[in-house]
Amino acid sequence: MTSSADPTLKQQDTYERIAAAIAFLRQHHAEQPDLKAIAAHLHLSDYHVQRLFTQWVGISPKRFLQYLTVGYAKSTIQTTKTLLDLTLDAGLSSPGRLHDLFVKLEAMSPGEYKSGGRGLQIRYGIHETPFGYALIALTHRGICNLMFLEQADQGAAVQYLQTEWPAAGLMVDPAITQEVSDRIFTPLATHPTPLIAHVKGTNFQIQVWRSLLMIPPGGLATYGGMAKILGRPTAARAVGTAIGRNPVGYLIPCHRVIRESGDLGGYRWGLERKAALLGWEASRS
Repeated sequence: MTSSADPTLKQQDTYERIAAAIAFLRQHHAEQPDLKAIAAHLHLSDYHVQRLFTQWVGISPKRFLQYLTVGYAKSTIQTTKTLLDLTLDAGLSSPGRLHDLFVKLEAMSPGEYKSGGRGLQIRYGIHETPFGYALIALTHRGICNLMFLEQADQGAAVQYLQTEWPAAGLMVDPAITQEVSDRIFTPLATHPTPLIAHVKGTNFQIQVWRSLLMIPPGGLATYGGMAKILGRPTAARAVGTAIGRNPVGYLIPCHRVIRESGDLGGYRWGLERKAALLGWEASRS
């Protein structure tokens, strides 16, 4: 578990307030709420809200609101589609090619998949991130799970891992997982070696998760668009189901896939968190 020292608690408290602000912005985006309205909703001063937003994402709430509009989403979808088409035309469609200095995906062997992880030693920890608490779990070959939590509930995290990996050995090791957490949420340029995601899934799920690595930070794609990239244009629903089963949040960027209409669609770890991820990435792109 992470330390309960004040700086750590401040990070979690900041995210919770930002998430509440995002929820308010999403619910009232048509009214274009100003800083005073957001502050009143959060029972904070205008100055405090402005400072929190700037501290967390580096932009104002008003600017962040622009990243949550349908118009912005649709224009970004088109830009990303062009980029992906160019990438495919150039023959750079191998797994994770656009981001191979950041993330590589390695699939479990069929035996490991079927056995529930028999023979695997999984180390895990719970850490605070810019998007709330997250469970991070590692095998000797890479990150097998990254899931966001509503609170630092180690019991729920262990139960989840036991369900996912019933035959694996589990060991809490927050020191080693903290190093991974720090690398995940720092700028890409600081990574001396790529992060490896070591995941289990069906062949189709693995294909879908690999295709997600092609979507650049700040980019957006649609379920139908990802189905076309996979050469299965009528399988948008199946693609959506596979995206929803992504075991490694953020690194395998399922949050970058939305509906054709510009609506966020669903997200395994909550729509406010999805909006936070997309706005945070857009502000840095």
